[in-house]
Amino acid sequence: MRGARTMAVAVRHPEEQIIVKKTPLNEALYRGPISRIPFLRGLIMLWDALGLGMKALMMSADVATEEEEVSLSGPAAWGTVAVSVIIAMSLFMALPSFLAGLAAPYLPAEWIVSLLEGIVRLFLIVGYIWAIGYIPDIQRVFAYHGAEHKTIHAYEAGMELTVEEVRRFSTAHTRCGTAFLLTLVVLTTLIFAPFKPPSLMWRIASRIILLPVISGISYEFIRLTGRLADRDWMQVIIAPNLALQRLTTRQPDDSMLEVAIQALKAVLADEKSLVSETPE
Repeated sequence: MRGARTMAVAVRHPEEQIIVKKTPLNEALYRGPISRIPFLRGLIMLWDALGLGMKALMMSADVATEEEEVSLSGPAAWGTVAVSVIIAMSLFMALPSFLAGLAAPYLPAEWIVSLLEGIVRLFLIVGYIWAIGYIPDIQRVFAYHGAEHKTIHAYEAGMELTVEEVRRFSTAHTRCGTAFLLTLVVLTTLIFAPFKPPSLMWRIASRIILLPVISGISYEFIRLTGRLADRDWMQVIIAPNLALQRLTTRQPDDSMLEVAIQALKAVLADEKSLVSETPE
C-alpha cells in the first residue's frame, strides 16, 4: 500500500504471522513541485512505482526464503527487471508495430493501420494476462490484488477495516494499473492514427520513443477517471477498464484480506503520526 508519505508492505511469513515493513517515499517526487506538473509527474511516479513494486517483491521473496538464508535482492534482481522490461517492450510495443507495418502497403488509410496495430497490441496484452492467470502462483498474486482493491474501497467508503467489512466490496477499482494498460493501448492507437511514418523502422521507433509521453497522458486520464468516477457518463467510459480487471483480480480469502488490511493500517498510522508531529 502506498500513501502520500509512506509505502507499507505486508507479507505473511511461512509460520503464518504477518510481517510489515514501511519505506518513506521520495518527498521531492510525491510532495515537491514536480508532483504538481501534469504529465511529467505521471512519468516520474510510474517509474518510481516500478522501483517500489520491485522492492516489495524482493522483500516478499526474502521473507519466503528466510529459513534458507537466500536473498533474492541486489544486482541479479534488477538485472532480471531490465531483461523483463526489454522483453515487454519488444512483445507489446515493437511487435504490433512491426506486424501492422508489414500490412500497411495493403491498407487504404493510415488510421486503419493504427487500428490494426492497436487491436494486435490489445490482443497480445489481454492474451498474456489471460494465459498467466492459469498459473497457480499468479492466481494467488491476482487474489492479493483483489484484496488490495477491496481494502481501499472499504477505506474510501469510511468503513471499519475488518475482514467482515472489507470482504463485501468489489475487486475492481478505477485507479488500477490494469486500467492504465488499457488506456495506454487506446491512446497509442488514437495519437498515432493521423501520422504515416516514412518507414517500418520509424513506425517501431516512434512507438518506443514516445511511450513516456503517452504514459504521462494515460496517468492524467486515470487520475481524472478517479475523480469523476461517480458520474454516469464516466461510468460508461471506464466500464472496459473495470471489465479487464476481471482478468487481473481474483476473490481473495480472509487470510489475504488480513494482509491487505495490515498494510493499509501501517500506512495510515504512519501518516497520521507525521501529521500530528507537524507544528501548527
